[in-house]
Amino acid sequence: MLSGDAATFLGHSTVLIESAGSRFLTDPVLRERLAHLRRHAPPVAREATRELDAILISHLHHDHLDKRSLRQLDPATPLVVPAGGGALARDAGFRDIREVRAGDEIRFGDSTVVVVEADHDAGRGPRSRHRAEPVGYVVRGNRSIYFAGDTDHFAGMARIGEIGLDLGLIPVWGWGPKVGSGHLDPESAAEALTLLRPAVAVPIHWGTLFPLVMHRVRPDALHDPPRIFARCASRIAPGTRVEVIDPGERIELG
Repeated sequence: MLSGDAATFLGHSTVLIESAGSRFLTDPVLRERLAHLRRHAPPVAREATRELDAILISHLHHDHLDKRSLRQLDPATPLVVPAGGGALARDAGFRDIREVRAGDEIRFGDSTVVVVEADHDAGRGPRSRHRAEPVGYVVRGNRSIYFAGDTDHFAGMARIGEIGLDLGLIPVWGWGPKVGSGHLDPESAAEALTLLRPAVAVPIHWGTLFPLVMHRVRPDALHDPPRIFARCASRIAPGTRVEVIDPGERIELG
């Protein structure tokens, strides 16, 4: 690998991004069970969670900011969280907390993390007072890697595309048999590619968390979304190459 840039899909919205010698972990959910959701992907390898330069949190929902998962990580690691999420980060034991908004940039070694917009619910849940405007991130090292977090389709994606994206980590589903509002489904995710224009797209946010026993009723919702996305993208956004990788697999950018 010449560039030193890569992404390992660890399941749901958790990705290890390697950029110009730095390591970033997104939205870590490392448990086998999260409330009524059970993990259907392989366990996250410990090697993927060590020697991190930063942890990037996109928004406050429990399947993206999971305090019990964060407590499994080194609390000295810088934790980047949308403005308003600092208290939750402190509850998880972290000491170096960077609260950010769209437009901010943070330097880590030879990589720059650019904070970008997202269109998603700002709360944590119906019983929580915590709120923070969701964000996405573009990690710029030798290549530019976009992590969308959780988002709906929005016009501002065109501004993100102007950065020049080598890889887009694009959510294409969720954690249940249906996709709720504020999310991309396979077809709307393919439509988003026409604005983002990444050279390569990897579908994420699928095939990992699913309600108990529901996998027996709707197994298609666990496995089909990335393949449907790839078919839609070939029709809607033929300029982007889609690479479907399973949880635990890695893509290298040469």
